[in-house]
Amino acid sequence: MKLLKITAEGLPLFKKKLDLTFYAQQRITEEQKEELYPLFSNVYLNPATGFIGINASGKTSVLKVILLILGIINNEPINHIDSRDILGDADKATLNAYFYTEKNRKICRLQTIIKSVKSKTEGIIYHITSESFWAKEEREVVTRKGMLNFDGKEPVMVRSIREDFLSDDVSIMIAVNKKNGDHVSVVDLLKYTNVNVISFSEEIPAEVITYLDPTIESLKFDEKNKKNLIRLKFFDKDEITLSDPKELGNYLSSGTIKGMVTFSLAQEILQSGGYLVVDEVENHFNKEIVTTLMRFFMDSSLNKNGGTLIFSTHYPELLDEYDRNDSIFITRNRNGITAENLSDILKRNDIKKSDAYQSGFLEGTTPMYEAYMRLKKSIAAHL
Repeated sequence: MKLLKITAEGLPLFKKKLDLTFYAQQRITEEQKEELYPLFSNVYLNPATGFIGINASGKTSVLKVILLILGIINNEPINHIDSRDILGDADKATLNAYFYTEKNRKICRLQTIIKSVKSKTEGIIYHITSESFWAKEEREVVTRKGMLNFDGKEPVMVRSIREDFLSDDVSIMIAVNKKNGDHVSVVDLLKYTNVNVISFSEEIPAEVITYLDPTIESLKFDEKNKKNLIRLKFFDKDEITLSDPKELGNYLSSGTIKGMVTFSLAQEILQSGGYLVVDEVENHFNKEIVTTLMRFFMDSSLNKNGGTLIFSTHYPELLDEYDRNDSIFITRNRNGITAENLSDILKRNDIKKSDAYQSGFLEGTTPMYEAYMRLKKSIAAHL
């Protein structure tokens, strides 16, 4: 399943309806097709979607909404999804997920309405109050503009209060996915934004290790006497044996550790055609490593299954990696979070995106001048 669009209304932190589109909306040249994933007809998926904004602009909150909706599509219980806190104390949160199923070649829409309930013992818990699912054949799509229009079309499934077997925080997608054998592969790296730990797992590809730190000869996971061990070997040095993954931080940089985790998982997502969601992608990385990750997803010779990288960043220079504007969103927080597609603001693709961002032309993308002057005066006073 491939996300085409999501909308969310009624979320406490957001100023207005959140509306995110993940397919290419601008005109597509022949050269740009090499960076996109073809779904059907003239519909292409953006394989790397970036959210950029200043500090506290809502980037992480937007990623949480995306992860929440992906979890609902995967019929995970809402009260078990890590990003459910984005719902807050919403009295009525309306989420719409539009997606394409490659197995039966249908365009689908899932609308889920969620209510929060305060519990003395469990805090806030969430219930699905109503839900509907629509689907239409690929051949019914005449224009890209009308692809997601379900007006006048009856839902093929509606949540019923008689479904006693269904938990009230699990989507009716459980029935759809069981019938079609569908599942979206999702890797959530939000919890690792400021934490870099390698868990005991399968071996990290040697090529990943060499790219990140060419002084490492090998890094292997082993087991001895029912204890997990890490064997680290630098060139021309004795092998180091560790029993705690946290000890790797004494020998490897935080960037190397994060890179090993991220690139290994990226390889899995490229293979499965799922979603890799990374907050502050530049954290502990230099610009070249980040752009390498982006380019892997934007390379059709590598990304043959439509894997998607969704990330947030503070680095405006990363925007210049894109030839297009429709896979970039500008987040702002002015009495509520908004996310605006760059193609709606910057109509031309030939304008250098980082310059437009840093110059303040996009509005709300640079720290306020007044705040800067107050900070400067404060520092001057203390000096």
